[in-house]
Amino acid sequence: MASHIVGYPRMGPKRELKFALESFWDGKSSAEDLEKVATDLRASIWKQMADAGIKYIPSNTFSYYDQVLDTTAMLGAVPDRYSWTGGEINLSTYFSMARGNATVPAMEMTKWFDTNYHFIVPELAPSTKFSYSSHKAINEYKEAKALGVDTVPVLVGPVSYLLLSKAAKGVEKSFSPLSLLSSILPVYKEVIAQLKAAGASWIQFDEPTLVKDLESHQLSAFSAAYSELESALSGLNVLVETYFADVPADSYKILTSLSSVTAYGFDLERGTKTLELVKSGFPAGKYLFAGVVDGRNIWADDLAASLATLQSLEAVVGKDKLVVSTSCSLMHTAVDLVNETKLDDEIKSWLAFAAQKVVEVNALAKALAGQKDEAYFSANAAALASRRSSPRVTNEEVQKAATALKGSDHRRATTNMVEAAKQIRAELAKAQ
Repeated sequence: MASHIVGYPRMGPKRELKFALESFWDGKSSAEDLEKVATDLRASIWKQMADAGIKYIPSNTFSYYDQVLDTTAMLGAVPDRYSWTGGEINLSTYFSMARGNATVPAMEMTKWFDTNYHFIVPELAPSTKFSYSSHKAINEYKEAKALGVDTVPVLVGPVSYLLLSKAAKGVEKSFSPLSLLSSILPVYKEVIAQLKAAGASWIQFDEPTLVKDLESHQLSAFSAAYSELESALSGLNVLVETYFADVPADSYKILTSLSSVTAYGFDLERGTKTLELVKSGFPAGKYLFAGVVDGRNIWADDLAASLATLQSLEAVVGKDKLVVSTSCSLMHTAVDLVNETKLDDEIKSWLAFAAQKVVEVNALAKALAGQKDEAYFSANAAALASRRSSPRVTNEEVQKAATALKGSDHRRATTNMVEAAKQIRAELAKAQ
């Protein structure tokens, strides 16, 4: 049984990227210094997933800022005020878009769906010219491959990119960024061609806007986009990933009808209605990447409940087409419990940060394959029971801290869920 991780925290277990970015922005270190930190972090993440037994390991999910800005760079969609003259987009232009510089302001930043993570909103106009201007996706795929890790390159899907964009200042109000779909697809084709040539067998398109209530012309754009890309995608396994909520029935119907797509990823933690849609009708021969491990909290998964959900899906999807996954990228949780040295063993047993969630995903996949680790599952059940009954949790102040923790994610490059974990740890200490 296969396993998959949608994405992973970028900051590093000791917030190495945060400190490297701040040093670079302050002029205290070079671009080479920053890139060395980033390279080491990526290698560590890929090795960790490979060592844990994850089959479908993502690449191109690392970012200096956010994945939408990375896509803007890939497409060469740089607003004129940054005086970019073409070629490969460098860090100066990239960070000017994200943070502004001495002469021009940054692009708008807004929340990434209902998380506290933010992204830089693309500014588009009818006159926007697109060109393949950042080779990050292919470079990171090759980087992982050189380390012996065959990854699944991840791209923000073309339709979601446009739906998350806004009209540039001064553009007619009637302009819709979605009208540029045919203009950006040639760049996507170039990226896909390079990934295929480098040996990629899978590619993941993140299309999270599919969880929104979309109008018919917006839904039609998904059909148009993936139909246009079908020839380029020939020979690849194509995963379209969604997260954060249920996929409405109309969107589910459109998505599962796309002939160029071989796999669908759903958030089954927040998407209970989507689970029922899958059970009531799933296309034969397609893969289901079942997001049963919550990527947005710090708590240990209820492994028995997740396993039961997965077993109920086997009859619908087929054992060989069911892949265990996270509900969304793990960038929305803290990195690794190993750094929480001041927590006692009882509290640690209740928690699972990104590193621990990777292990949970693989444990579920092995259990489905008939290799259940009984001791691991028993320890998990005991920890859940302990948490439910402990006065340290039923204490009112601890409950308030836990409630405040929900939905706490990364904001830009400087906020980490460790700060929220410190809050709940402090309240737990008071309750002892």
